[in-house]
Amino acid sequence: MSLMLWLSLLLICILGAMSPGPSLAVVLRQTIGNGRAHGILAGVSHATGVGLWAIATVWGLGLLVSQNPIAYQMLSWMGAVYLVWMGFNALRFASTPHFNTQAGSKQNYWGAIRSGALISLLNPKLAVFFAALFSQFVTVDQSVQTQVIMVLTVAVVDGLWYTLVALLFSQSHLLNWLRLHMKRIEQLTGVVLIGLAIRVVLP
Repeated sequence: MSLMLWLSLLLICILGAMSPGPSLAVVLRQTIGNGRAHGILAGVSHATGVGLWAIATVWGLGLLVSQNPIAYQMLSWMGAVYLVWMGFNALRFASTPHFNTQAGSKQNYWGAIRSGALISLLNPKLAVFFAALFSQFVTVDQSVQTQVIMVLTVAVVDGLWYTLVALLFSQSHLLNWLRLHMKRIEQLTGVVLIGLAIRVVLP
């Protein structure tokens, strides 16, 4: 994988991790309600689940591209359409960003780990997202090393982001900063996803 291609993947992973949603809400609730360590544990376990989805998706796409290139090409185009749809949704969401950060009941460390893992492992939208995203990067001659880099990029970015969330937003006044900048994050996410889709369909 070239540096430019990897940087494209890295940017999408960063924006995807930063986008508000149920995963962010879970980590924030653990941080605010139970403390910094709970938030970090929830974030790391969430990243583990994300990594498992990424491994399954890359492995499946690798088999598909080697055994049925026509089907893989069709999947790539459908993935591009899905990325455009996600991009427009992100732009629409940017006009009214919100997420629930209310503290829940006190939990032990295992509860934090479980909540972070389940929010990713039981989210089938992650499989659809990775199929759409990775179909733009997997090639017929791709090495196992490149696939490992792709999976690690996804998992490490996710884990680092949510760890950072737990570290920073254990100071509750910083939540205002996140709320203020979510609109710009969603706008940038939408533009990048649509741009990636356009790159697929253009010769």
